[in-house]
Amino acid sequence: MRLTNLLAGTAMATVLAGCAVLAPLPEPVSVDQRLDAIPVTGVPIDAPVRIHWNEFQVPFIEAESDTDLAVALGVVHAHLRWGQMEVARRLVRGRVAEMGGPLARDIDKSLRILNFGRGAEATLELMPPDTRAWLDSFVAGVNHYIANADELPHEHRVLGLEREPWTAADVIAVGRLASTDVNWLIWFGMLSLRDREDWPEIWARATEKGLQSIPSIGDGAEDQASVFRELLAGFSKAGSNSVAVSGARTGTGAAMIASDPHLGVFLPNLWLLAGYKSPSYHAVGMMIPGVPFIALGRNDQIAWGGTNMRALSTDMVDVTDLPADEFETRTEDIGVRWWFDTKIEVRETRFGPVITDSPLVNSARAGEAIALRWMGHQPSDEITAMLRMSQAQDFDGFRTALDGFHVPGQNMVYADAAGHIGQVMAVKLPGRSPSPPPDMLIPAATVNGQDPWEKTVTAGTLPAAFDPPSGFVASANNKPVEGNEAGIAVGWHFSNDDRIARLRDLLSGESKVTVENLRALQQDVYMESAVALRDLLLGKLGAVSQELNPEQTDLVATIRAWDGHYAADSPGAVAFELIMFAFTKKFLSEDARTRISVGGRFDEQLGEMIGATPAAEVAPVLAAALNDAAAKHKELPTWGDMHRLGLRHPLNFIPIVGGKYRFNDVPIGGSSTTVMKTAHSDTDERHFTRFGSQSRHISDMSDPDANWFTLLGGQDGWINSANFVDQFELWLRGDYVRLPLQLETIDREFKRKTELMP
Repeated sequence: MRLTNLLAGTAMATVLAGCAVLAPLPEPVSVDQRLDAIPVTGVPIDAPVRIHWNEFQVPFIEAESDTDLAVALGVVHAHLRWGQMEVARRLVRGRVAEMGGPLARDIDKSLRILNFGRGAEATLELMPPDTRAWLDSFVAGVNHYIANADELPHEHRVLGLEREPWTAADVIAVGRLASTDVNWLIWFGMLSLRDREDWPEIWARATEKGLQSIPSIGDGAEDQASVFRELLAGFSKAGSNSVAVSGARTGTGAAMIASDPHLGVFLPNLWLLAGYKSPSYHAVGMMIPGVPFIALGRNDQIAWGGTNMRALSTDMVDVTDLPADEFETRTEDIGVRWWFDTKIEVRETRFGPVITDSPLVNSARAGEAIALRWMGHQPSDEITAMLRMSQAQDFDGFRTALDGFHVPGQNMVYADAAGHIGQVMAVKLPGRSPSPPPDMLIPAATVNGQDPWEKTVTAGTLPAAFDPPSGFVASANNKPVEGNEAGIAVGWHFSNDDRIARLRDLLSGESKVTVENLRALQQDVYMESAVALRDLLLGKLGAVSQELNPEQTDLVATIRAWDGHYAADSPGAVAFELIMFAFTKKFLSEDARTRISVGGRFDEQLGEMIGATPAAEVAPVLAAALNDAAAKHKELPTWGDMHRLGLRHPLNFIPIVGGKYRFNDVPIGGSSTTVMKTAHSDTDERHFTRFGSQSRHISDMSDPDANWFTLLGGQDGWINSANFVDQFELWLRGDYVRLPLQLETIDREFKRKTELMP
């Protein structure tokens, strides 16, 4: 079997490499050349539609009807991101091997089991007529572009993609991919630990630590498995910061909002920017390519942002002992590029698909069958919820619209022109007990009694915040409310408190908050927990500090002088990281590292262990770590020498020649839990961040034109176009692209015009 895989891999690498060489990167093209490529006649609209474009190829669409606007949006999405949309569609449908060859078969089987499109047809039946007309019109616009564009994107040539029309169900499925439950990435990694003697302790600590989070409302490349996890994490809305400041704190009488989503650092960016106006809609903001609503943005009266709630939208159900007649099996064909097609079997139960049938999700126990019971497999109409929300004029309309938003659970942040702010828990949750269960698996037999999924709650009945006394709301994947306030379990694995505590610190005080303050906030790279850990370690040195050699002494002085900011030019930040990497390897056994790493909050638990260990035991280990770190520090004198930002296209995964699909390589500030998140593994080597802050939005609600956005990369997915990476330098400098809302401003500033004709 290994020989077969090796031969298949070799064949794939050879053919892929040859194919990529035969498809060189496209020649550079200007904005005008790109806009000239839009097929503007025979568009399925009732009246002409005008599209205004700025220099960054950001569109603002004017349409005489809502359905014509939706058609034009489809044209725009396909024009800007056709290649990206096709890759996402094949990913969500488990058709990766059609692009990448035989080594992607296990990824495809895993994706077929997850079945992101499972509830699509039922969701379409739920839609009110106006939403269904909007969605069908959007799809018609996408398909008009696909059928009539003269040239295929580069991705099509390299991956062998053909023109293939979209369906409304495809759009729903792609939206579900962006709704991936981040808990899966934690739980899949924990399954293999369940036969350890200390498993109950591991699970208890993971949930205990995950629940210790500051609430926002109320008081209080790789093998297939790693590629599979990275794809799920990169495309899901797994992180983010979002804040809103009331008019009383801004001094203008109107509120301000600032959001920066955290996603995979890819090219094209996983958002695109757009604005539009029709009889029912008038908004600007950020959209998921292939999904027809503004996810973060504003209309004339309100603005919205959001962060992933890390909500308990999934149960892992042990179905091992279910009788055979309770399993349904279907056979599916997987197309494989350059190899033989293959058949797979997918098993499902009344709880959901058997996820342990995936070759990339390994249980510790042979023969164990675990079903994934996910709210995203049930029908729910997020498109209607977001369209209604984008029309809302006040907080009541905002919250009412979000009652229909079920997955992924979002902490939705609100600001309006009247100065009000708020936060809503946009999610549908089962009525579970707030207390974590004794194990991560739910035995199927226990569900036959009182099933918490039979009584669910949504945004309309969950706690919300409106005009809190602090004058601001902030969310950073922290706990939205204390469990007893919600009355049910909301989540078990919230982010640590670094980002939410820092946001609160930056927004507190008597000073009026300005747009400049919010810009600085989005670039903040201070980490309080690192400072606390630094001080804890130095406090353990004791008498050993007198025995250190000059290089060790200099390193101690460097981290002692460090201000806690992960600035790219900081010698202290890299010194601290190098010391911690060396110290952790010496202080903890591999078994201990495993025990405290699952479920998150590794550094917090490490700090507790250091604090509980006598200085006489810590100091010699630290001295040895200082010795190792000092040698590394000569090679990597600043944080930016080690911590890098480089944008990569998914074609970067291609063996041998994928390197030509990485763009830029610059030093970058930030770290895994700074407000400007640039996540990284624990390492003492030069590395690239792969996940974190990759887009920004700020709106001052006192002015309909005061809206600023930036994408890490660019707006246009066409490789080597003028707008492919043109916002990269803006993002690095902390600059933005203005997206006005008023038509007279748009007409004056968005100088390029496209007219779509029936």
